[in-house]
Amino acid sequence: MFSQRLQELYQQRLNRVIKDRASGQNAKIWVDGRELINFASNDYLGLANHPEIVKAAAESMKEFGFGSGASRLLGGGSVPHRDLEQKISQFKGTEAALIFNTGYAANTGIIPAVSGEGDVIFSDELNHASIIDGCRLSRAKTVVYRHRDVAHLAALMKKKEGKRTMVVTDTVFSMDGDTAPLRDIYDLCFSLNSELSTPNSLLLYLDDAHGTGVIGNGRGALAHFALKPQPWIIQIGTCSKALGSFGAFVAGNRDVIQWIINTARSFIFSTAIPACAVAASLKALDLIEQGPELIPRLWRNRNMLVDALKGMGFDTGESETPIIPLKTGSVDEALNLSQYLYERGIYVPAIRPPTVKEPRVRLTVTAAHTEEDISSLIRALSDYE
Repeated sequence: MFSQRLQELYQQRLNRVIKDRASGQNAKIWVDGRELINFASNDYLGLANHPEIVKAAAESMKEFGFGSGASRLLGGGSVPHRDLEQKISQFKGTEAALIFNTGYAANTGIIPAVSGEGDVIFSDELNHASIIDGCRLSRAKTVVYRHRDVAHLAALMKKKEGKRTMVVTDTVFSMDGDTAPLRDIYDLCFSLNSELSTPNSLLLYLDDAHGTGVIGNGRGALAHFALKPQPWIIQIGTCSKALGSFGAFVAGNRDVIQWIINTARSFIFSTAIPACAVAASLKALDLIEQGPELIPRLWRNRNMLVDALKGMGFDTGESETPIIPLKTGSVDEALNLSQYLYERGIYVPAIRPPTVKEPRVRLTVTAAHTEEDISSLIRALSDYE
C-alpha cells in the first residue's frame, strides 16, 4: 500500500529527501561533502553557533546534566526554566510565560486548551500547519478568512456566534515573508471586545515564531506595530529560530498561563526540554538586548538582497522580512532552480505542495551572511535561464 503511494509521490516529484549537515548551523554549511552557502536557515541572527551561547549551554550541562528526566509537573524543570519564563515575560511585556518543547507542541496544545466545542476560531488561510492542527484538535468551529483580509475577517465575525471567539494568525508568514495587518486586527478585536458583556472574552492568538528576534527591535510583532499586550492577547514564540536555540513559549495574562499549565496536553505529558537549551535561550535574549548591531545587520543584508532581486526582475511577492520567496510556477521549475543553485554552491531547497500551493524556492537571509555570500547568490541568479 505505501509503496504505491510513494510511487505516486515520486511521479509527481513531491517526495522529500533528508540532507544532513556535517557542520554546525551557519551561513556556510557542509552537505554531501561540499561547503555550501546556506540560504535555508531560520537562524536569523546567526546565534546558533555564537560562542557565548555555546558556553552558556556547556556550563549548564556541567551543573544540570543533559536529560531532564520528567515533565515539568513531575520535577523535570530547573531553575533556568523558571528564569527563562521570567525573562520572556519581561521581554514580551506580559504578566507570565511558559516554555513548550516546540512551536508545534505549543500550538497543538494551547489552542485546544483555550478553545473548544461550541467556540469559534477565525484563522488566516495561510497560517502554519501547527495552527491548523491545533484548531482541528480544539473541536471548535474553525472559519478561515482570506489571507490578511481584515474586511473579510470582520464580515465573517459578524455572522458567526459561539461561546467564545478567537482570532488566530501568524505575525510573519513563514513561506511568504509578509506580515499580518496586526494593527487592523488588533483594532477590530478591541472594538468587538468592548461590545461584549463578558470582558476580554474574544481572544487574539498571535504566533510570533518568525517575528521574535526579527521585527519590533527583536521583541516581535506587537512592538513592531507599537501595540501594547492586552489580557485578551496570547503570544506564541519560538527559541529555535532567531534565538538560535531550541524550544517555544507562550506569553500572556497570568490567569491564561495558569490555565494552560493545567490543561495543555502537550505541556502536561511531555518531558521538559534540557536545561542546557534553556540556558542557551537565556543567553540569546541577553545578546539581543545587549547587542544592538545584530538586528540592523540582518536588515541590511535583507535589503541588499531584495533590492538586487527586484533590480533583476524577480518577483519577491509581498515579502517584508528576511523570508523571500521566489515563486516558480511549477514543481519542476522549483526543483530545477534549487538544483542549479546547489551546483553553484548555494543551498536553497525547493518548497512544494502540500507545504505551499504555489511552488517556490524560499530564501532566508541572516545576520551571519557576508556581503560576498549575498553577492554569490545574486550572481548565480543573474546567470539563471
